[in-house]
Amino acid sequence: MNNPILHPEIQEYIIQNTGADITKLALQKNPFPDLDWILILNQIEARTKAKEKLPTWFAAENIIYPSKISVEQTSSEKTAAYKASLINGESLIDLTGGFGVDDYYFSKKFKSITHCEINEELSAIVSHNFKQLQVENCTFHAGDSIHLLEKIDQKFDWIYIDPSRRNDSKGKVFMLKDCLPNVPELLDFYFEKSDHILIKTAPLLDISAGLSELKNVKNIHIIALENEVKELLFEIHKGYSNEITLKTANILKEKTETFEFVLGKEISYPLYDFPKKYLYEPNAAIMKSGGFDEVSITFQIDKLHKHSHLYTSEDLIDFPGRKFEIQKAFSYNKNEMKNELANKQANITTRNFPETVENIRKKWKIKNGGNLYCFFTTDVKDNKIVLICTKIN
Repeated sequence: MNNPILHPEIQEYIIQNTGADITKLALQKNPFPDLDWILILNQIEARTKAKEKLPTWFAAENIIYPSKISVEQTSSEKTAAYKASLINGESLIDLTGGFGVDDYYFSKKFKSITHCEINEELSAIVSHNFKQLQVENCTFHAGDSIHLLEKIDQKFDWIYIDPSRRNDSKGKVFMLKDCLPNVPELLDFYFEKSDHILIKTAPLLDISAGLSELKNVKNIHIIALENEVKELLFEIHKGYSNEITLKTANILKEKTETFEFVLGKEISYPLYDFPKKYLYEPNAAIMKSGGFDEVSITFQIDKLHKHSHLYTSEDLIDFPGRKFEIQKAFSYNKNEMKNELANKQANITTRNFPETVENIRKKWKIKNGGNLYCFFTTDVKDNKIVLICTKIN
């Protein structure tokens, strides 16, 4: 690729200034007057963002980055690797290829990958980068993926789509029909080209809304990274009409917490009780799933209240979320608060409680941080309570 940004001197400058303050750097004189200074600054800023999110790209030589927004919006390597662990086969076509992070990992699980990207410049950048990354089983199509699918007489093992919200959909309830491509409208056409479709959506999509627009959904995956939900995946199999399994994954540095349950399946009633020795707070992926009764039944632990989504047990268990030892539990009132927490330091969480964290801090002059973790919540008898805990690592 004959791009001036790849000139050795410019590449060296980008590497040396990775991590620098872009605002200060922008005030300096451009050391390469033949090339737009903004382009160089963008490479520095995007490469800085890639250090943690895309270490493989960061470590490779002569990588070209798109806009920093594209780097911000792309999958992280950790979530891409997890996605690739879910599916495999001979061929996959990515209809919305973007910066290609997902396809880099899909290329390790499929014999051939087709990367479609409507932005010709971005398509050329990804093609160049994949050569630098020594990916040899990926072909690139610059243009509308619909036109490519209409032209080629090929059936793929999997279609992968990451639809983007149209600009005119801002402020509306997030629906797949408001995205490009319009997957619900095109689903039957896609099924002519593959029996298996994986759709990635933003975490703010309501799961029930997604299900109302789609058919033949077999699995829904909720993927969180370090307890922040990053994406939802709808796994669709042509002709499938049985139960839907909801699978959650919270990718941590040392491990991945997983939990799954069948959506809408009749289950026994959850267990309820007052706080015992240990307290559990589900991770963000489980919170997004809504499987709160399933958590109680699966782990045989008690819920504090129907709407509190906190759990308790007498014996410590391995749990997909944060674990605490309860040091003290008391009713939320003036005297108890004055004695136990006023003018002290603590981490505060509210669950099913009428006051905000900010209001509680201000009212009782509680500083943030420290080793105490305080949960303001409601118990099984609808009493407002406070649990003072220490965190279990």
